[in-house]
Amino acid sequence: MLISNEMKEKIFFKNSKGYKLCGILSNPDFSKKEKITVLCHGFTTDKNSSSNIMFEKILNENKISTFRFDFTGHGESEGKLDEITISIAADDVLSAIKFLKRRGYSKIGLIGSSFGGLASILASSKSNDLHIIALKSPVSDFYELFLLQGGKQLIEKWRKDGYINYTSNNGNNFKLNYSLLKEAQEINSYKVAPKIKIPVLIVHGDCDEAVPLAQSKKLASLLKNCKLEIIKGADHRYSNPEHFNKMISLISDFIIKNF
Repeated sequence: MLISNEMKEKIFFKNSKGYKLCGILSNPDFSKKEKITVLCHGFTTDKNSSSNIMFEKILNENKISTFRFDFTGHGESEGKLDEITISIAADDVLSAIKFLKRRGYSKIGLIGSSFGGLASILASSKSNDLHIIALKSPVSDFYELFLLQGGKQLIEKWRKDGYINYTSNNGNNFKLNYSLLKEAQEINSYKVAPKIKIPVLIVHGDCDEAVPLAQSKKLASLLKNCKLEIIKGADHRYSNPEHFNKMISLISDFIIKNF
């Protein structure tokens, strides 16, 4: 169904588990279905993040359609947030790609933010339908983040209890099942990076307090066709408007030029 006169359409599609996921298709010209970029948000956020809205605006102005969607358990999508895992998120991305292929799009790109970056890399290693990837401060090794934030004591408590209490960026509290941590011990971007041949851009701040820059440096070294852009002074949220605008510009320009 159309949700405005700006050529946007709210769509529900299913992942492989049968959950209905919600996305917004924003198409600068509905008669042209060649180029589109899938926008993958971060952990505990949703499709309406400030970055996604800016990417949508800039790319649409340059005749590139966008599809921003909510991961399982996020935003308007079905499922429980406390049950999310890396493989489920990657499956959500692959399901979005399959949906867009059925709609007639032939050139598909990805922009993945933080946790969405990890899901994008994993999905890219399993898909032959992607043209380009841009990653904003991507998580490459989720297990390492948990170790850095909580140490071995948190890991052991999580294993023993079967869950941990987690507070999202917007202040909501919920439980994260141990399945996320268990899977994170075995799944990361480094293992699948050599499989990815398409152009990749990584943008990361050197003052990122949530995801170490070292993760992106390692990931970039393992990708065959990758450029790493480091924004000096930028934190994980790009809270400084100057840093935010530079990140948006670097990623948008990369997508536009390579498409």
